Amino acid sequence: MDRITTDLLDNGSIMKGQVDRLLAKGIDQSLILRDITLSGFMTMDRLVRFIVDQIRNGVYELSIIDNYDYIKESVVLQKLADEENILFVDLDSIDMDYQLTERIPLAQLKKHHALPISQDDLSITIAFSDPLNIDAQESLQRLFPRKPMNVAAATKKQIEAYIFKVELKDSVKGLIKKIRDELNSIASLEEQQESSSILLLIDVILKTCIKGRASDVHVEPTEKNCVVRGRVDGKLAEMFIFEKDIYPPLASRLKLLANLDIAEKRKPQDGRFSTLVGNTEFDFRISTLPILYGESIVMRVLDKQKALVKLEDAGMDSVSYHKFLKGLESPYGIILVTGPTGSGKTTTLYGALNELRDVRDKVITVEDPVEYRMNLIQQVQVNAKVGLSFAAALRSILRQDPDKIMIGEIRDQETLEIAIKAALTGHLVISTLHTNDSISAIPRMVDMGIENYLISGALVGIQAQRLVRKICPNCKTEEQVPASALEELKDLIPEGVKFYKGRGCKECNDTGYMGREMICEVLTITEELSSLIAKGASKDAMLEQALSDGFIPIFKNGIQKAIDGVTSIEEILRVAK
Repeated sequence: MDRITTDLLDNGSIMKGQVDRLLAKGIDQSLILRDITLSGFMTMDRLVRFIVDQIRNGVYELSIIDNYDYIKESVVLQKLADEENILFVDLDSIDMDYQLTERIPLAQLKKHHALPISQDDLSITIAFSDPLNIDAQESLQRLFPRKPMNVAAATKKQIEAYIFKVELKDSVKGLIKKIRDELNSIASLEEQQESSSILLLIDVILKTCIKGRASDVHVEPTEKNCVVRGRVDGKLAEMFIFEKDIYPPLASRLKLLANLDIAEKRKPQDGRFSTLVGNTEFDFRISTLPILYGESIVMRVLDKQKALVKLEDAGMDSVSYHKFLKGLESPYGIILVTGPTGSGKTTTLYGALNELRDVRDKVITVEDPVEYRMNLIQQVQVNAKVGLSFAAALRSILRQDPDKIMIGEIRDQETLEIAIKAALTGHLVISTLHTNDSISAIPRMVDMGIENYLISGALVGIQAQRLVRKICPNCKTEEQVPASALEELKDLIPEGVKFYKGRGCKECNDTGYMGREMICEVLTITEELSSLIAKGASKDAMLEQALSDGFIPIFKNGIQKAIDGVTSIEEILRVAK
């Protein structure tokens, strides 16, 4: 049995009978403490208080909690900091002064798991992952002989992440110095924007972000720094931090690449550019937004290979794939793909277009903006400035003798009305709608002012989808799911199923996940369901009919992915519950 559970038994905080009951259920000895806190025999707050008391009395090292992944380091540190009357810092919530890190050798920061975070005229504040380590504090105090040191506490994971950022910053130190020298020696703004070093820095940023599998690159000015973040598997991660003076030439050069007005900093702008990253050409869609300290610049990475991904390769299970494919084979009607922003709807539409591409068919799309350029397809870019809206483009498209039409997004009643009419007059229309599940799309269309009988006549199928992160194959390990969670899902999970999670490793940046895959539900509009839609039946009645027609809800599809070991139960509960 683990040390903390043994000590709790010895001092009478928990009863032997409680432990024996859990052992009789076949629970792993190493997880007894977790199940004791989950079952309410002992609250997590009491457990944390006990651990902190033992650490302060010198009985435990702070590192003891590394053996218990269900005890949060931040909670223990916060309690320890309160007891010791020192500051606990969430490093992600402060705008740190990175110039301070240059005054301490990197090897020292790594050795002591420490990070200087701020200073004033009287003192310097340094965060430690172990605020009780006196040797580490004395070692760093010697580097600041004239300034007393304020000790703060921060989690080991956060400190390591920020030390890694300092290392990255050091790796481009030469380039940053070159940029500063060029900026100081060049007088005119035009020459500054043409400087070669800033182009090299952009190349380093894009290479690092793409190598790190980022789908979007965010360049953001703060009060003291310029932060570059990448969205990896749906979550933002900091890639670089520069001093504030690097931001203006970097922002101007990016705007210049995308043919934006570099003098206009008060209005949002959109553009795009292509560049070689390594040996591969990437398109970048760029958007600028004026914020407090400058402009937030976001670049969407458009990998041309992704536009050609087949639907089954995107993670669609064979049952859903064949249902969706059957819908695409309809000669006319409307097929909708639904889900929140960032759920992969556009990728699914392009996957559908791949299936529809044929020399014998005229396929026209109307998009805002056109993300991927495809052969055999006529693509129309919406342009509000000249009055080319989705609805206006659609009206003209219908005069172009199309067979199949793709609408990037249905945003208003007028667009939906024309799409429904097109579907009823012999065209296959595919589009997206923002709803949480497939059934909800039907009442949403009614709310937008479309008659029930028109919806029932036009609708062929609706797919709802989400993206879930896949477990990293390099650190995949079996997971012991709490009995309470399994009890809730017992109807969906067969007995004896093993679940997995990622421990976190260098390959996946300690997230435990690498890459994303689709989970989905495909609602086929049968004659019975169509009849219910025409009668204006309730959502519950439609769902009941759909289930009897063989409809598999998205949550059930997600649980199957967890059973197959593709993703974790925790991820499915986060995304689809």
